[in-house]
Amino acid sequence: MPLPDLTADFARDFPELSVRWQAETPPQPQLLVLNEALASDLGLDPQWLRGPDGLGLLTGTTVPDGATPVAQAYAGHQFGNYVPLLGDGRALLLGELTDRNGHQRDLTLKGSGRTSFARGGDGLAVVGPMLREYLISEAMHALGIPTTRSLAVVATGRQVQREGLLPGAVLARVAASHLRVGTFQLVAQQARATGDLTLLRRLADHAIARHHPAAAQAENPYIALFAAVAEAQASLVAQWMLVGFVHGVMNTDNTTISGETIDYGPCAFMEAYDPATVFSSIDHAGRYAYGNQPLVMQWNLARFAETLLPLFDDDEDQALNVAVEILEGFMPRYHGFWSAGMLAKFGLSKSMEAAGVIDQALALMSEHAVDYTSFFRALSAAGRGEESLPGNVFGDWLTRWRALGPNVEAMDRVNPIYIPRNHLVEQALTVAMRGDLAPVQQLLEVLAEPCRERDGLQDYAAPAPPEFGGYRTFCGT
Repeated sequence: MPLPDLTADFARDFPELSVRWQAETPPQPQLLVLNEALASDLGLDPQWLRGPDGLGLLTGTTVPDGATPVAQAYAGHQFGNYVPLLGDGRALLLGELTDRNGHQRDLTLKGSGRTSFARGGDGLAVVGPMLREYLISEAMHALGIPTTRSLAVVATGRQVQREGLLPGAVLARVAASHLRVGTFQLVAQQARATGDLTLLRRLADHAIARHHPAAAQAENPYIALFAAVAEAQASLVAQWMLVGFVHGVMNTDNTTISGETIDYGPCAFMEAYDPATVFSSIDHAGRYAYGNQPLVMQWNLARFAETLLPLFDDDEDQALNVAVEILEGFMPRYHGFWSAGMLAKFGLSKSMEAAGVIDQALALMSEHAVDYTSFFRALSAAGRGEESLPGNVFGDWLTRWRALGPNVEAMDRVNPIYIPRNHLVEQALTVAMRGDLAPVQQLLEVLAEPCRERDGLQDYAAPAPPEFGGYRTFCGT
């Protein structure tokens, strides 16, 4: 197979936001895991990817003609603090592919070596965190949640210094694009300094064409772009909340214009229901706790609105009024998505009584530290009379719920029984670091069908044992 057709659209159209770069050559590349289904969707031959040229593509050392690998530039608020220049310190955009549905997709590498944006880092990655992103991003995809995808993880044969010497790896990632709120923040920062809106308008036009084409037909396409991004993010965060996902690092440079989940560093899935759940080792104040995620996204969108104000209206007050109106609509839209999803999880139709039942259930779950994911599968089983709910705290509540005539069969179609349980992920990654990939492959197979219960997989549905308490995640850099 010849090298695939990779375009260099972003590199060509936005030289101001990219730096041409070459990936470091890994001493002994070895393919650890390959997403064959995704490869086929992208028109790539899985067998070819396993060969020398394929490994060259997956590590950035074999670049097709017409492709121009670049490190992308962006700014961003990190834990609320603005950093005027971040950029891809250890990532490269190899180029764009067109998938079998005609959609353009970015092909990027993570851990391919330091770039001019590395800010003192080594630009490398290690096997554990790259396999972690592969596992969790593919689990999110199987759950139907918009996300970047993982194409492959390749061990480099290089030892990387972290808390000790660890085996290095490169992740090949696929995304609708890597445009972020932080991309617009960098461009808006330059526009304010120069008074020239040309690049900002070009970037907004590019975002509209690639992600939100309907906005082009609006009276003001840039207002429509902002509204579309707000809508996409309201839906995305609602889906996170419905499955108990905690992103962990909701900086503006990790907020996509496409509405996809990106960056699986300190993320994890909540077990005992608690809105204050935090896993990230560096989120000391709980800024990105599970229950804070909707408000943080609204804050991030306010930062996006600030970048677009000059395109909303020449009158600053009028532009601000437009932005505020859309931002004020974010939480109602989020609650609409969340409420619809929660009704489905409980098997109920919309009513005041249903809303009260849901609120009471969540309060009981929080008070008694009930496992969030297990609860819903146990509830549908209780609705069929197969088993009772854990503990003795749901008796009166269960009577109220049953009186509303829940559809228990529909519940099992939306409530996962298998999620990336934190202890299972850690166990799989620990042995993978020693060269045994069998647990990772088994976990991937289980997570590919999260709602279909299968015999012999009880351990994959069980909460973590008590000795696993106090779980903490790290950014992987």
